[in-house]
Amino acid sequence: MQEREELAVVVGATGAFGNAMVDRLAAAGLGVVAVARSTEALAALRERVPGLIACAADISSDSAIEAISGVVDRPVRMVVHGPGVGVAGGILTAPTATMVDAVNIKVGGLLRLCRAVDGLLSAGSRIVAIGGHYGFEPTAYAASAGVANAALVNVVRQLSLAYGPRGVTAHLIAPGPADTERLHRVAADRAAQRGITVEDVLGEMLAESSIGRFTTPEQVAWAVSVLLAPEADAMTGSSLMLDSGRRRGLP
Repeated sequence: MQEREELAVVVGATGAFGNAMVDRLAAAGLGVVAVARSTEALAALRERVPGLIACAADISSDSAIEAISGVVDRPVRMVVHGPGVGVAGGILTAPTATMVDAVNIKVGGLLRLCRAVDGLLSAGSRIVAIGGHYGFEPTAYAASAGVANAALVNVVRQLSLAYGPRGVTAHLIAPGPADTERLHRVAADRAAQRGITVEDVLGEMLAESSIGRFTTPEQVAWAVSVLLAPEADAMTGSSLMLDSGRRRGLP
């Protein structure tokens, strides 16, 4: 298979969002570096996506910088930072260690990713972080997601300012709850807190959407691919909301 000229580096590549994003970016003609902790999951992904470069790394550790930089050998068109964080529960009971870990994975991980590829970014390259709805709409029950994703908004804006003179842009994508395994873990935790069924919780979450739907991994992957367009320069530093009509606040 012919080597592709530019790379996309995807952190969290073996998750539900990551799989969909890898497929989209590969279809767009980019070589894909898939970063995740599980070597088994990476091996399965590599079998499915021809030419994929697997990188086993823990993005919560500075060791990830060297691991990623060691496999990235071509110009980087896009990096996508989309790892999941632990389900900590509500703000009154969430373990503080889990909260700190979430910020380290989301914010620290994004900075590690950027530092690993910095020398291979050029005008038109994209830095993309996958945040979430709860970073904009705080709740009492999604503590780690809310705090870590809110911090990510600020960091993406700072990166857009720092990289702007080089023509490199930074973007945040904020999905609403998506029908994934992780969502069902969150729903189970909320159900246990309140003494109701998981189905009741999922029904309430669907009702929060103006169209009565969850966001899908494929929709998130679509948004990532849209940012490859040269016109997306104008969106640097901003957030693309994919909340399926959940957000009520302005702007």
